[in-house]
Amino acid sequence: MPLKFVDCTLRDGGYYNDWNFSAELISDYLEAMATIQVDFVEIGFRTLKNQGFKGGCAFSTDGFLNSLPIPEQLRDRIGVMVNGAELVPPSPDDAEHQVTVLEKLFAPASDSPVSLVRIACHVHEFQACLPAADWLKARGYLVGFNLMQVSDRSDEEISGLAKLAAEHPLDVLYFADSLGSLAPEEVEHIGAQIQKEWTGELGIHTHDNMGQAIANSQRAAQTGITWLDSTVTGMGRGPGNAQTEYLMLAIPELQARKPNPTKLLRLIRRHFDPLKADYKWGKNPYYFLAGQYGIHPTYVQQMLSDPRYSEEDILAVLEYLRKEGGKTFSVGSIEGAREFYSGEPRGSWEPSSLIGNRPVLILGTGPSVYSHRDGIEQFIRQQQPFVLALNTQADIEMDLIDARAACHPVRLLADCHEHLQLPQPLITPESMLPNEVQAALQDKELLDFGLGISRGQFAFEATRCFLPNSLVLAYALAVATSGGASSIYLAGFDGFGDGDPRNTEVESIFECYSQNAQAIELLFLTPSRYHVNKASVYGLIS
Repeated sequence: MPLKFVDCTLRDGGYYNDWNFSAELISDYLEAMATIQVDFVEIGFRTLKNQGFKGGCAFSTDGFLNSLPIPEQLRDRIGVMVNGAELVPPSPDDAEHQVTVLEKLFAPASDSPVSLVRIACHVHEFQACLPAADWLKARGYLVGFNLMQVSDRSDEEISGLAKLAAEHPLDVLYFADSLGSLAPEEVEHIGAQIQKEWTGELGIHTHDNMGQAIANSQRAAQTGITWLDSTVTGMGRGPGNAQTEYLMLAIPELQARKPNPTKLLRLIRRHFDPLKADYKWGKNPYYFLAGQYGIHPTYVQQMLSDPRYSEEDILAVLEYLRKEGGKTFSVGSIEGAREFYSGEPRGSWEPSSLIGNRPVLILGTGPSVYSHRDGIEQFIRQQQPFVLALNTQADIEMDLIDARAACHPVRLLADCHEHLQLPQPLITPESMLPNEVQAALQDKELLDFGLGISRGQFAFEATRCFLPNSLVLAYALAVATSGGASSIYLAGFDGFGDGDPRNTEVESIFECYSQNAQAIELLFLTPSRYHVNKASVYGLIS
């Protein structure tokens, strides 16, 4: 069977820009796809979900598609994708759910610019979604099913899924290298297991975590897999996919079409190179490790987009998720504690029991702590403050630190093994943390100080606080203030480079704190870029 070349840039790439592609980009893209002779262009998703702004390719309605300048060569080659989760009935009794959704999403193919519908399913959704193929075929569509995350399934499970597919009128059955962890020989093996029970056309969607997307697509084409996905410059969730511009040159049968790459290369220069500079998709060491460890690449994508995660943080999170199989958190929960700490805060520990009118020294993680270690240690010994270290700060003698503070669930997971080795008690919103975080820290002495988010303000109570955000700095200030500190010193809050958005975020914390009636005057003892009161630690020791 001849190869089918499917470009899904506007669908898969939309994970970076909320499917908000400009009209000019879409027009140039469609012209380029026509000149390189792709068999299908998957414009985007088809969905009923509409939360938050997303561009037209997130919905790919017939009205939107009819507004596009689709070249004549692509008129019967337009595809859309449906997430299988939308088709699974919310309860076994809701037999009409799937048909109701499909009727809202699709007119008969004769009245639509869409010719190909692909349904993306996890293994647990697959059987429940398969009847959609019958409905769509009856209305004139070509139908594909994309099986996700099959790489960790047994041979028997894979062939069993293929047997289920064979009972329905699918035009193509795909499997995706969802975690980007497959090698070419594994692609061949999975394909062979599917082909034991599936005699129709088979496709593959490769990811480039480990730089294997093109090699995996080549092996697929050599072993009877006839539908190949790609995206321009590899744009797609996480590290991205097989690159269209390389795939058309790497596969002999596609090369034989003599595609004209001029418009594609112009498209890349004008539109996709600037987008890539902004969103930074493509393989890197973090995605490589995620592929090796079998971790969903979205974890990496979200951490890379959040400037609060340092290189050390990302590696620590990946190491923890490696041990947990990459499934401890659902995709999206890593976006942060801002969304996690909602509702009424709970706590059972009173900071006043340890602080009680003592000065407090909060130790950040900036390099100035190490640079001025001797002065800081002398200050602690002479002034006897309550020393509160953030996260796993360990640049001064351990016996000089009284307690630690940490409140970000992902950072806690990343650091939990280190916290278990550190001798100090950990102040954290224990009763509000996810069960898996509590379980990971069950052998640690935890002091449960509740945390709630109240935009733009601080509030301090005996066993809990309200903060403008969930940064551990704000949490430490609340611990000291609720504890009745006589004064608050800070060291190791150096600030970040020019233009780094973290500077603005931290400055806003200090400004917001200073406006609270219960605020205690802050004094910084080491160099800092922040606009705060400063003194030298060396002037406070004798």
